[in-house]
Amino acid sequence: MKKNGTLNTSLSRTIASMGHTDKLVVCDSGLPIPRESDIVDLALTMNIPRFIDTVRVILEELQIEQAIIAKELPQRNKEVYRELMTLLKGVKVIEVSHNEFKKMTRDGGNISFVRTGEATPFSNVILVSGVVFG
Repeated sequence: MKKNGTLNTSLSRTIASMGHTDKLVVCDSGLPIPRESDIVDLALTMNIPRFIDTVRVILEELQIEQAIIAKELPQRNKEVYRELMTLLKGVKVIEVSHNEFKKMTRDGGNISFVRTGEATPFSNVILVSGVVFG
């Protein structure tokens, strides 16, 4: 039995399969996800699991080179924004409109989704995979 890190089999497999510049969207329970997308649905009920807790666990295993958030997040959900920026310290963070964010998740190339139970506005991030060498 695995004793630490990501215990969810599907999430662990998704992280392990990611290559450089692949994208992982960690999202709240309301973000529209294209039907044909690769998705790890962790949502159990409202706010379980939380967005921030899910991102924290993913970042223990996934090397990222940049993150993309909705520019509405800092003003509309200050607590989640503050916690997310703490987790992403040292990572380039790009802000786009929420509409652009949703478009990117529909048309973003090699992309997978992790749906949380989060029920607060704009609690979404696109994590762009980096490399651990060179």
